[in-house]
Amino acid sequence: MGRAHEVRKQSMAKTAAMKSAIYGRASKEIYMAAKNGSKDPEANLALRSAIDKAKSKQVPTDVIQRAIKKAEGNDGESFTSNRYEGYGPGNSMIIVDSLTNNVNRAIAEIRDAFNKNGGKIANSGAVSHSFQATSLFAFSGLSVEETLELLMETDAEVNDVVEEDESTVVYASFQSFNTVKTALDNAGVKEYQMAETTMLADEEMTIAVEEDRIKFEKLIDKLNELEDVQNVYHNINEETM
Repeated sequence: MGRAHEVRKQSMAKTAAMKSAIYGRASKEIYMAAKNGSKDPEANLALRSAIDKAKSKQVPTDVIQRAIKKAEGNDGESFTSNRYEGYGPGNSMIIVDSLTNNVNRAIAEIRDAFNKNGGKIANSGAVSHSFQATSLFAFSGLSVEETLELLMETDAEVNDVVEEDESTVVYASFQSFNTVKTALDNAGVKEYQMAETTMLADEEMTIAVEEDRIKFEKLIDKLNELEDVQNVYHNINEETM
């Protein structure tokens, strides 16, 4: 598989709005994980994974701690998760995951972003059949050979283990996330450049027309700035953007 750009995605936000959105979505994910389980990351794998993901995106420790502290209260706040699919400029395919306390606001803003940047919302299932849910890990401290040997002793469904940019990268099935994460943690991996589930396109494409490339980048940036958007996936090779 070896899609190095998946690991090299810049964690620094392009704009203040995107930086704020990154902090906001990390806080919501941590809050929900802590709200639905133990507040101790060592006893709550979902919380530990959410914290690792936040750290890999350079979310400050105080933001992480505030989200956990908030979950200890009784504010009754709840969030609803939804997935939206659509087409972007240049026949690109896009999946947007939302986590929101206002579903009407979320869909209105997501649809507006598509409409104003050369895209359109599609029906559920329109593009997701061209993506595979994947567990993705990037870390240091274990070689590819050591990682393969370690994971062979588990029942994890591992698709690939490669070296990318001096990190060991594991691609595994969506269902194997907890198994792989636990095995790596127990083997002494402490810091992850990436430890999350994602949607990888079966086939990536490039956008040939410059005008469409510009519109596509604007659309992706706008979606990433939205408060209610948690993740954005697409089938465009980012190394060509």
